[in-house]
Amino acid sequence: MYIEQLYTNCLAQACYYVESNGEAAIIDPIRDTDAYIAKAAERGAKIKYIFETHFHADFVSGHLDLAAKTGAQIIYGPDATTEYDVYNAKDGEVFELGKISFTVLHTPGHTLESSCYLLKDEAGKDHSLFSGDTLFVGDVGRPDLLDGVMTKEELAGMMYESLNTKIKPLADEVLLYPGHGPGSSCGKNLGPETHSTLGAQKATNYALQPMDKEEFIRQVTDGITAPPAYFFADAKLNKNGYRSLEEVIAEANTALSLDQFENYKNEGIQVLDVRIPDEFENGFIPGALNIGLNGQFAIWAGTLLPIHEPLLLVAPEGKEEEAIIRLARVGFDQIKGYLRGGMDVWTKAGKDLDMAISIEPEELALDYKHSSIQVLDVRKPGEWDTCHLEGAIHGSLQDLESKMNSLNKETPYYVHCAGGYRSMIAVSMLKAQGFDHVRNVYGGWSKIKELDLPKVMPSKAKQG
Repeated sequence: MYIEQLYTNCLAQACYYVESNGEAAIIDPIRDTDAYIAKAAERGAKIKYIFETHFHADFVSGHLDLAAKTGAQIIYGPDATTEYDVYNAKDGEVFELGKISFTVLHTPGHTLESSCYLLKDEAGKDHSLFSGDTLFVGDVGRPDLLDGVMTKEELAGMMYESLNTKIKPLADEVLLYPGHGPGSSCGKNLGPETHSTLGAQKATNYALQPMDKEEFIRQVTDGITAPPAYFFADAKLNKNGYRSLEEVIAEANTALSLDQFENYKNEGIQVLDVRIPDEFENGFIPGALNIGLNGQFAIWAGTLLPIHEPLLLVAPEGKEEEAIIRLARVGFDQIKGYLRGGMDVWTKAGKDLDMAISIEPEELALDYKHSSIQVLDVRKPGEWDTCHLEGAIHGSLQDLESKMNSLNKETPYYVHCAGGYRSMIAVSMLKAQGFDHVRNVYGGWSKIKELDLPKVMPSKAKQG
């Protein structure tokens, strides 16, 4: 038996390759499937099954392309209605893979069709649970993705039953392999690890502690922020089908001349600059949004941009196709192309440039004490609640656009996140909307928290 977690950092997503006696199964593949096919070929195995734990909302699955290329059967649990051919397993149904097997555990709660796959080893002993978005390390899947169909309280109640009747009775030594790790928006606050054991989760995961259903519903639904808009679009793509990745790449991987690029831009098409923040700040196309390839690129692109609207790319030479593939992973299929020659071509042609100013945390400290500035903290609510600067205002990156009407364009804003990646995204958004007096703070909260500045810790106040 062979198990490998194939983790995609920019999606905070885990796919699994499981193999026994020359047969392989892929659990929750992402859209670019060549790595799975190569892995099976390298190991002399044939991909037999593609197990899907549910209709993913945060990325476009690779199940359709992978099935077309390999002939593998797509397996969903009960209640998964699709526009393409799949096998809908029954609760408790067993699938043989070489000398091991998978048992389907229908675990509604995150979604109605959510299912876990319990792997039994060659001796027939429970070995590992592939839990999808039902159970994470330190958290459970959010129960609010069926708006208009079921309330989050109804789904949380189903989650309670699923956890208590299907998962908690399993042995402590069973390995837990979830669908996501830290940074995913599929839960409230996922732990730092990407795998665990059920025993460790029973001891530490708040959702697995003894409580009645009403208390569970309260805890699981409390503090859930609105899901990114692209979640609903991606779930629909995974349910109804989508174009092949090869077709998307063939259209999007187009080198545009300066004139072609500028004509598209003048039509109002959004420019997405995928360079790292340190390069972006030194000169960029006015109105461009910066989401660097060095971070959770796909998640933030899907969160901040409409996935069905066209895009123009500015990328470092040789990184264009990588950007296209990573965007396609969350459903961006309307990319017009990229600027041939990148920013060098734009600059040498004498086109208009904008710049972003970044400062060291020590300069923030001086200005905080002696000038009239406003600190804008764009971290997530949970980060803000842990600790923030006194007098700072909170505008999490996900919600920043809706908050802009309450900001003053004449106010000098010093923008920070946790480490500097999200703050430059925020600065680019603000600059595009005419906020000229903004500063990005290098190092973000990781550096600011060390400064001798007054801080507020709301979470401690709540506990007290």
